Amino acid sequence: MIRRNDEYKIDCRQNMRGGDGEVKIEHLWDCEQELKANNRLFAKMTFQPGSGIGFHNHDNEEEVFVIIKGQAEADDNGVKVILNPGDSILTADSAGHSIKCIGDEPLELLAVISCYN
Repeated sequence: MIRRNDEYKIDCRQNMRGGDGEVKIEHLWDCEQELKANNRLFAKMTFQPGSGIGFHNHDNEEEVFVIIKGQAEADDNGVKVILNPGDSILTADSAGHSIKCIGDEPLELLAVISCYN
């Protein structure tokens, strides 16, 4: 199955999980209808400078962010780190994280949330 760049379902969220600004979410695949694996999210996210997702925990699931473009500050379960294109972060069961665009250009990342059975 092929999906073109202009065919993604787009969702914009303000102050996501207590974060600042708006997060644009392009759902690459519908996890309930199109993917057979036990995923909750498979999307590209875009953050304008200063925007981010507030700190939150993941229970019975894990989330991977892969930085595509821009620079981020992530809180990896209490440890703050800077992430650049090509870097990734895994937040596993019972851990928490946040992420924020800290550069002058938008932050783009691939986000995948997989659930445990």
